[in-house]
Amino acid sequence: MQLSIILPSTTTQTTVRELLETEWLIPRKVRHFLRTRKNVLKNNSPVMFHETVESGDKITLIFEEDDYTIPHIIPGNAKAINVLWEDDHLIIVNKPYGQKTHPNQPQETDTLLNDLAAYLKPKNQLPYVVHRLDKETSGAIVFAKNPVILPVLGRLLEQKEINRYYEAEVSGLIKKTHFTINQPIGRHRHDRRKRVIDSKKGDKAITHVTVMERLNNTTRIECQLDTGRTHQIRVHLESIHHPIIGDPLYNPTSHAKRLQLHAKSLHLIHPFTKEEINVQATPFLFD
Repeated sequence: MQLSIILPSTTTQTTVRELLETEWLIPRKVRHFLRTRKNVLKNNSPVMFHETVESGDKITLIFEEDDYTIPHIIPGNAKAINVLWEDDHLIIVNKPYGQKTHPNQPQETDTLLNDLAAYLKPKNQLPYVVHRLDKETSGAIVFAKNPVILPVLGRLLEQKEINRYYEAEVSGLIKKTHFTINQPIGRHRHDRRKRVIDSKKGDKAITHVTVMERLNNTTRIECQLDTGRTHQIRVHLESIHHPIIGDPLYNPTSHAKRLQLHAKSLHLIHPFTKEEINVQATPFLFD
């Protein structure tokens, strides 16, 4: 695998070592092989790790097959992929509701990751999971297209620099216009499928809520996440007695063909090119 990146105008002068270690999070073992094999090029010429690079320089990294573990993904249906944004490093797609983000068993072939593998196969690329959406949730989701950018995207997610906005319709009328739910989430003691508010052992979870529209006996809202816990929005809204319409786990008595939760938009700064990326994911029809 060979990767070439032209350093953007925002790049300050730094050493090759600092660029690979601090900015691009290349693992120590891989950095060692890149150095000893002289597999780092600056403007098409081999460069030493102590040398400096700056904006406008083209940095090329040449990897051997054993530098990274290559995942085995059975290709699915390429035609099912709805691309929202794509370049050589990452891809953002609109996930349909009712489909898993990735397989839980090696033999599974009908997840979004399988379909994306089929879509990328003609380009000789593979998808890598950055984050996930629940099976019942639709909308914008990011995948890495190589193992180099994967940890950098992971860092952006941890530092809350990938902004994700969701829309939902919930039971009942919410009186407040803006509020934040800050309640830790843990596993349900008796049902492995579910999560619960757990103030003692739960993981930190923060959801910001804005009311968009009040209907007859339901409310349309927008949610922004500071954290990404399993079922976070669903559990938080159920905890304030406004569960999402169509939620089979947390609002089983509501009548809807699907969970009324959609990841409607996503924003980030591309970690390599520093391009601002804003995508809008058209909802798969809410019923």
